[in-house]
Amino acid sequence: MSESVRRARHRTPPEVRVAVGAAGAATAAGFCWTLAHGLAQPEAALAFGLLIVLGEVAGDHRAGAPARIPAPLATAGALGYALLCIPADAAGGAVLEIAAVSFTATVVGAVPHVARGRGPTAEHLVRRVLGTAFAAACCRPLCAGAPGEGDGGPVAGLAAGPGYVLALLAVLALTALCDAVLAACLARARTGWPYGPLLRDELRALPGVGSAMCATGVVIALAAQVAGPWALPVLSLPLLLTQVSLRRYAAVRRTYRQTIASLARATEMAGYHSQGHARRVAALSRAIGRVRGLSERELDVLEQSALMHDLGKLSLADPVPPGGDGTLPPGAESLTDRRRIALLGGAVVRQTGVAAEVAVVVERQAEPYRDQPVAARIVRVAAAYDVLVTGNAKGEGAVAAGPLAALERLRLATADEYDPVVVDALREVLASGVCAN
Repeated sequence: MSESVRRARHRTPPEVRVAVGAAGAATAAGFCWTLAHGLAQPEAALAFGLLIVLGEVAGDHRAGAPARIPAPLATAGALGYALLCIPADAAGGAVLEIAAVSFTATVVGAVPHVARGRGPTAEHLVRRVLGTAFAAACCRPLCAGAPGEGDGGPVAGLAAGPGYVLALLAVLALTALCDAVLAACLARARTGWPYGPLLRDELRALPGVGSAMCATGVVIALAAQVAGPWALPVLSLPLLLTQVSLRRYAAVRRTYRQTIASLARATEMAGYHSQGHARRVAALSRAIGRVRGLSERELDVLEQSALMHDLGKLSLADPVPPGGDGTLPPGAESLTDRRRIALLGGAVVRQTGVAAEVAVVVERQAEPYRDQPVAARIVRVAAAYDVLVTGNAKGEGAVAAGPLAALERLRLATADEYDPVVVDALREVLASGVCAN
C-alpha cells in the first residue's frame, strides 16, 4: 500500500471531527453550567449516575464483542435520565447538566475496563454524550408544555392520557435513528467500509436490544418521577439480567468460533493449502459480503462457510503431489472431483452442528455460479483470489500473482466461473485496502 493511500486512510474525516467537537463542546459546557449553578436535582443525578456506572462496569468492551451496544444498561439509564423534567434557570441548562452527569458516570464506570486494557473507545463516549444530549433536548418541549414543569410535569401528563408516554417513546425512537446514523458514520471512518451497508446493519439491530433499552428508559424515567429515583435498581434488574445472559452467550459463541477455526485448519495441516488460507478467505469473504450489503447473520454464515469450504479435500487420495502443496489452481480439478469434494465437505459440515445454510454453501461450491446462492459465489471468488495471490498452486508451476493480475484473471473468467458482481465487489474491497494481502 502506497504512503499516500495510507495517509489518506488515517486522515480524520470531517464528520468525525464534527461529532467529536460537538460532544466535547457539550461536555465542557455541561461542566461549566453545573459548576456555576449546581445540580438542579442532586438525588436524581446521583441515582442515575450510579446506574450508568453499574451498567458500564457490567458492560462488555472487549474487542470483537458481538453486542453493538457494549453497555445496554448504562445506555438505558442515560436515556432515562435524559427524559426527566429537570428544572433549569435557562433553556439549555437541563440538557447541559444531563450531558455532564452522563459523561462523568460513563468515564467512572469505564475505569475497571481501562485498568484491564480494554476500556471503551472514544466512539462510545461520543455516542453516549450526543445521544443523551439529543434526547434531553427533544424532551424539553414536552416538559415545558406540561403543567407544573419540574414538579410532577410528567405525572400531570400521564393523568391527561397516554400521549405523554407515546411522545417519550417517539423521542427515543428518533434518538435511536440518529444514533444509528452517527454510528455508521464513525464506523465508516474507522473501517473504511461503504456507508450504506453499515447503516443498514445499524438499522437492522435496532429492533433487538435497542428497543429494550428505549422501553426501559421510558419506564425508569416515569417511575423516577412517581416512586423516586431510588426505585431504579428494581426497574433495571430485568435489563441487567439480560445483559448477563448476553455475556454468557458471547462466551459460548467465542468458543464455538474457535472450534470452527481449528477445524478449518485441518486442510492446511494436511498440506492442501498454505498456512492461513482459510482465515484469509474468511476475512475477504466477509469484506465482500459487507460491500454486497449482507446482514450480520448472513455475514456470520458466509464467514463460517469460507472457513470450512475446503474440508472435502481431506478425501483426496494424494493430498501432497510432488513439488506442490496440493492446492489446484482455479478450474484445474475435474468437474467430478469438484462435486465430490463439495458434497463430502458439506457432509462433514453437517456433522459439526453449524447452521444448515453453511453446509448448503459448501455443498454447492462446484455448481455454476448462476445456480449458487450469493454466499457460495462470494466464497468461490475469495478462495480463487487467495490461491492466485499466494501462489498456492506450485504443483502446476504457478507463481504468486499481484492483486491486479489476480483480479484481472478472475474478471476474464466471469463468463462461466465467477459472478461478475462479486468480482466487482472484490475490486472495491481491494481498492479500500482493508483486506489487502
